[in-house]
Amino acid sequence: MDVAAKLPEHRLSEELGSRSIETNGWRATVTTKPIVSASETDVLQKALGFPLPEMTFGNNSLRIAHAQSGWTYSFEASHALAGVKNGELGDGDGGVKVGYADAWLRSRTDPGSALPMPKTVPTKPYDWTYTTVYAGHTSLDSLEFVPADPSNPAHAIPLAELTRPDPILFYAEIPLFEDELHDNGSSHLVVRIRVMPGCIFILSRFTLRVDDVLFRTFDTRIYHSFASDPPLVVRESSGWEAPYDDVKRFLPRRNDLTPLTDANFIGTTLSSMPKSVSQGKGAGTGWRALGTTVEVATLEKTTPTKGM
Repeated sequence: MDVAAKLPEHRLSEELGSRSIETNGWRATVTTKPIVSASETDVLQKALGFPLPEMTFGNNSLRIAHAQSGWTYSFEASHALAGVKNGELGDGDGGVKVGYADAWLRSRTDPGSALPMPKTVPTKPYDWTYTTVYAGHTSLDSLEFVPADPSNPAHAIPLAELTRPDPILFYAEIPLFEDELHDNGSSHLVVRIRVMPGCIFILSRFTLRVDDVLFRTFDTRIYHSFASDPPLVVRESSGWEAPYDDVKRFLPRRNDLTPLTDANFIGTTLSSMPKSVSQGKGAGTGWRALGTTVEVATLEKTTPTKGM
């Protein structure tokens, strides 16, 4: 049988800065634009109360919408950054300091120091790593995600299906923000979506590297099978963390540090470690997001219709 004959009915559309697909009663829309302008930065920074990451894609977004129920789910930079701790970090926030931070600070605040504190240092504390456990947001507060039933196969993301070489009807990668952490590492959040003949799959990945200190990721996976009846959405959120040197030991070549800047390598390495390490003790920060939770949301049952 011709591969094209197996593909479901779908419609692709594109306009300046935006692409979308409609299929099986769903519409996925991706918007990708340049980083925010100076005026947009001022507005967003004022709303958040702390400096923005060096590259903030405030106009980028991913939105999936289920036509019959009216349910939508979105990922946006402003919502993601709203999840960054604004203020003093406390227990569970996973606060991180670079190795020389305290000594650096003392050298500039000591009464006998000839070097005053730089004026650019913010007077209000915030999480300078931009760690966020943002998992997207929904339009219907009345429709809540509930804990998945571990004994129900439909309440799990089928990895075997996602690794099959099925045709990809629609794919996009949407950066939301990135920062080099004053040359101490990197912090970034990227969302990816794949629409295949049988399902929608989204991966949102926050990745943090603090040089010589730790690696951290927070993944959110969203899965929907078009065959589910009533329509079911599975959401899996996972937090991982490990000391820098523990991840470094997994390098394919000892003297090539390039993989340590690759989010895929970092994510794969952290998830391959014993859970007691990367989802248990982590890097000793006490980050409350360590571990994995799986939730499901059941949408209004659809009535079969012709076409879309």
